[in-house]
Amino acid sequence: MIPKNLVAIGNSGNIIRVLSAYGTKRAEEIGEDKVYDFTIGSPSVEPPAIVYETMHRLFETVPARKLHTYSNAPGLESARASFAAYLTKTFAHEYRSGDIYITHGASSALAILSKALLMPGDEAVILAPYYPEYGVYINDVGGKTVVADCTPGDFQIDMQAIDAAVNEKTSFVIINSPNNPSGVVFTAENIAALSALLEKKQQEYGHPIYVIADEPYRELVYGDIEVPFIPNYYKNTVYVYSFSKSLSLPGERMGFIALAPELDDYDDVHAAVFGAARVLGNICASTMFQMICAECIGHTADISVYNENRDILYAGLKDCGFECVKPDGAFYIFVKSPIADAYEFCKFCMEQDVLVVPGDDFGCKGYVRLAYCVPKSRIEGALPAFRKIAEHYGL
Repeated sequence: MIPKNLVAIGNSGNIIRVLSAYGTKRAEEIGEDKVYDFTIGSPSVEPPAIVYETMHRLFETVPARKLHTYSNAPGLESARASFAAYLTKTFAHEYRSGDIYITHGASSALAILSKALLMPGDEAVILAPYYPEYGVYINDVGGKTVVADCTPGDFQIDMQAIDAAVNEKTSFVIINSPNNPSGVVFTAENIAALSALLEKKQQEYGHPIYVIADEPYRELVYGDIEVPFIPNYYKNTVYVYSFSKSLSLPGERMGFIALAPELDDYDDVHAAVFGAARVLGNICASTMFQMICAECIGHTADISVYNENRDILYAGLKDCGFECVKPDGAFYIFVKSPIADAYEFCKFCMEQDVLVVPGDDFGCKGYVRLAYCVPKSRIEGALPAFRKIAEHYGL
């Protein structure tokens, strides 16, 4: 028998990728310069030079049998040691190579952790707006997704909402900062308050409540904004990282899970992560790119490009009359729809060949997400279309 839940997931599709596929087809029909596609968060900036330099050197110096072979299931010992050392040095929080499991990007890491940390009937709390696939990973293993809304307007953590959402069935809370889709960075004060609340909840219910810190956008911040390192605030934090955005390597699918040595029930969590990865077939990530990322961790692509795009798009949208929060990080801007039905608004935008993603799929009705990791010319070309759209709605 074919599982009906998987048939339903397969037929529903990911709205971001559905719209992106439409944009690709539409560009083939009328020309790429006439389609203003802001749907998918795929980096538009070249990887830093060190990535290419390392790649070429490895090709020239490492025998093919070692460069393209299988690694150990959780990754090369050298790469795991490199990632652990980087976290330890950068954030003054000790990690060991054995605490690291190398994954096929952050998405695989989140799927692994959902399977490792949830029994059927357990609950996981996610903050709205959120990355849509969280619920897919949680629900697939029999968990229940519980949504806690962020504060209106600034999309910071709402402690009252978290307090109401967390109960004796809660296994973990996912914190994504810088946030997809809002671009908001949660403040240190928010993270400290969240940590205190969860410590209290753990004592009340008598079991660990983990935080999964999902941070693929950590380095993509602008100005003097700092991203709090959550394991330094809350000991039961499992850290998830991806090189897709920092090194502009989304197609290479490289990321890792870092288990803090002080985690409650560390041995069981460690074994469950390794077991879940095995069951899901997430073993032996690309050996070559493990080697590359091990040498390049800490470097970033030229994020000044995203900063400029952000400033141009934000100023242009505000000038047209749209309401939006200026993002501090990532490469998304969350815009309030001029009508309550964001899907209807997106449909009208599509008629103008402007492609944006409805916020409903991020758990936040009445908003749309724009990814500004696109050529600057696309943003500049789209502004007249946005003005036409704003005028249509009387902004």
